[in-house]
Amino acid sequence: MDELVFGTDGWRDIIGDRFTLTNVGRAAQGYAEHLVEGGVERVLVAHDTRCNGALFARRVAEVLSANGLEVLLSDGPLPTPVLSFAITHLGAGGGVMLSASHNPPRYNGFKLKGPYGGTATEEIYADVSRRVAGIRPEGVRSPPGRTGFEQIEVRTAYFRQLASLVDLDALASLTGVVLHDVMGGAGRGWLSGFVEAFDLGIRVEQRRGAPDPLFYGVNPEPLPRNLQPLLAELSESRPDILFATATDGDGDRLGLVLPGGTFFNSHQIFAILIDLLAGRGGSGRVVKTFTVSRIVERLAAARNLEVVETPVGFKYIVDAMLAGRVLIGGEESGGIGVAGHIPERDGIANSLLLLEAVARAGVPLSELFAAIERETGWSHAYDRLDLQLGRDRLKSTVMPDLNDPPGSFASREVMSVERRDGLKLNLEGNAWVLFRPSGTESTLRVYCEAPSPAEVAEILANSHLILP
Repeated sequence: MDELVFGTDGWRDIIGDRFTLTNVGRAAQGYAEHLVEGGVERVLVAHDTRCNGALFARRVAEVLSANGLEVLLSDGPLPTPVLSFAITHLGAGGGVMLSASHNPPRYNGFKLKGPYGGTATEEIYADVSRRVAGIRPEGVRSPPGRTGFEQIEVRTAYFRQLASLVDLDALASLTGVVLHDVMGGAGRGWLSGFVEAFDLGIRVEQRRGAPDPLFYGVNPEPLPRNLQPLLAELSESRPDILFATATDGDGDRLGLVLPGGTFFNSHQIFAILIDLLAGRGGSGRVVKTFTVSRIVERLAAARNLEVVETPVGFKYIVDAMLAGRVLIGGEESGGIGVAGHIPERDGIANSLLLLEAVARAGVPLSELFAAIERETGWSHAYDRLDLQLGRDRLKSTVMPDLNDPPGSFASREVMSVERRDGLKLNLEGNAWVLFRPSGTESTLRVYCEAPSPAEVAEILANSHLILP
């Protein structure tokens, strides 16, 4: 019987290997038992555009239904934030999203949502994981002859929620074009649909909008290596384009490309949103994961906002948001949640907030961020390297060896060491490098921030030297 490992955001595995209808049924049975014991009556199930997503989602719905739960099922791909909103709007006690988010196309995932409309907490995942470990295939309930489920329908309500989050008057003052690279994922039609619903002067042009289980040959993660068509298009002069936004496979994360073909990363987006929300008079804590740029800390301090740092995983940000007094929370991979919305990442909502920031300031995002760098005295350059090492080597050799960090790295003195999640070496010259194993793949992720792209490249080029 396969062991199903629940990581930073649910269980993810390779389709056809461990991610099978049998194992999905086991996961659904464990979640059903958790919900029933908690007195839940209604649960929602959705999927993104990955291979056989509808088939896996239906299997989950059947198992949950067989355990006496009322199940609503998405009719086609649905963005994760829309599912999370639907849980609160429709009064459900939880939800399942069949998605591996930004992971390669060969993966799928079983992501859980709490009744508050956000990523399940550590406690929820721990209980479900414990139950699933003891469930054999023959212990999974299956309904006899179930033919259909009520559909999830919240498009209009979700747009109303977004309208309450953003300044519609500011958006109405904007003209120009926003490109939306859907990357073959579930975000198709949601940004453009909102603009059309409120008859805004902005025009949204979609790129790679047709659903594609292979995500047009790239991982559906909005990073430069996966956005080459968008980078090439914006490198050509077109003065009507405000910026391009790219959402990942399930629509909860985003990255931007600016006119001229410059990538605008998640840390820069995070900083712009802090600036916007604080400028509106917003208050509360700023929650960041261990991998996020220090410019976020400096900007928060300049705005008299408390900063809380967590391990990697949006569920830790959700814990903080549920505890209250959080203005914004975000992670390196492009997932950001804001006050006044669901405690969830939302690539569509954040794209609209970035448009509002441009409208309010009357200048492009590049100028807004340059002003933040001047104010904080922090020059930001950032990149990540993914080293494919094999699971056995990663667990048995690499991570134990990192318990003995060096005194210098890439010809820079190591000023201090942090171990909140992986190993972070704080280097002289306002630079740092972090080594952290992926929770899903057999990969060592190496994150680096330094004052210039050249320095980041130099530090990352030395990453292999720390490996045994």
